[in-house]
Amino acid sequence: MTLRTRFAPSPTGVLHLGSVRTALFCWLYARHHGGRFVLRIEDTDRERSTPENVAAILDGMAWLGLDADEGPFFQTQRFGRYQEVIEQWLDEGKAYYCYCSKGDLDELRAGQMERGEKTRYDGRCRDRHVPREGVSPVVRFKNPLEGEVVIQDQVRGKVVFQNTELDDLIIARSDGSPTYNFSVIIDDFDMGITHVIRGDDHLNNTPKQMNMLEALGADLPVYAHLPMILGPDGAKLSKRHGAVDIREYREQGYLPEAILNYLVRLGWSHGDQEIFSVEEMVELFDIADVNQSASAFNPEKLLWLNQQHIMAAPLERIGEELVPYLKAVGLDPADGPDPKDVAEGFRERAETFLHMAASARYCYEDFDVIDPKAAKKNLRPVILEPLQEVRDKLAGLDAWTRESIAETIEQVAASFEINMGKLGQPIRVAVTGGPVSPPLDVTVWLIGQNRVVKRLDNAIQIVATRAAASS
Repeated sequence: MTLRTRFAPSPTGVLHLGSVRTALFCWLYARHHGGRFVLRIEDTDRERSTPENVAAILDGMAWLGLDADEGPFFQTQRFGRYQEVIEQWLDEGKAYYCYCSKGDLDELRAGQMERGEKTRYDGRCRDRHVPREGVSPVVRFKNPLEGEVVIQDQVRGKVVFQNTELDDLIIARSDGSPTYNFSVIIDDFDMGITHVIRGDDHLNNTPKQMNMLEALGADLPVYAHLPMILGPDGAKLSKRHGAVDIREYREQGYLPEAILNYLVRLGWSHGDQEIFSVEEMVELFDIADVNQSASAFNPEKLLWLNQQHIMAAPLERIGEELVPYLKAVGLDPADGPDPKDVAEGFRERAETFLHMAASARYCYEDFDVIDPKAAKKNLRPVILEPLQEVRDKLAGLDAWTRESIAETIEQVAASFEINMGKLGQPIRVAVTGGPVSPPLDVTVWLIGQNRVVKRLDNAIQIVATRAAASS
């Protein structure tokens, strides 16, 4: 039998980190075992589900490369199938109409709370055969009254629920629409899902779903409930921690494989290895190796991993990826060096593409002001003559290469008997406007001959003014 997993997000919200980790584990498990990965959109909450959220989910999955073998399927397109099973169960006595009003249920709950009992439906309509005037009934599943449900969970181990603790679940609302727990089991049955991998917030739903699957005569899937992801402060992961639309990470300049690499390590490990390619994840991942304890989201670790993946990716790809981020920060990629060359020079210092684009601004756009602190420290009268010599020699270069630039600067430093640091940093401040950049020869080469000469002229004027003022 082919292994089949499913990812079943609800479009009442967008795709965020917690959902993506669930999708990733389902996808990896299917890929590792040569199985099938099914995408199902659980959109039965018609008031809160939106087409925009559906589009956000599909867009996010496509960006991450979590391709589905089947789907997306939509629950709203399967209402006929759900109604068919509801009617079948009513005929077979596996479900019943419940005519209890909201007031009845509130009174029941209040009495149970007053007596210190667990609040649950008491089955008072279970054997009722006479409709109640003026009440549109819901439909409830007849949960077994005795015995237990045993979940052999692939992550949590053996978990046991007593049927006496489970109430008769509503499977159809008073307007006839199916409920979440019911729709899920019909879909899992019809789609042949063999492994249900999801967050442990669904664990309490599982015994109810297993009882309904048995009522269908279905083979039970294997369950694996994933531990929560917590924020750095130990609280439930939220927007303030980074649980935002996954596409915001794309907008900030993260690589999709870095996101996946980070998420796979939240609860799973392979020795001490930290950096994984997608191919390695597929080869090594097993749901049985997932840890039971919750994991904490660490944004600094995610940034570090993103930088590692940027440094490891092919330059052609990194250059192409950089282009939209240059435009996003208001730069024209055509008015400066090849983005591929910028990527090569900046990727060891850039945590994201947005960071890389912002850092490379001086390669594409002139600046009006040099950082005052850097200018005060480095553009001093003592450097005036060496800076003039560098300017003239760089202006006269016929071949604008990293090698010729490095050789020119070294020759000037030697002729004035100063070390490279004492000359290099003033040049860097002059041509970039600040004290930090990639290696000097790379920086100067990327900026281009005309811009470098112009900026050196400006710096020389600053140094000359300071020299005149101090004489």
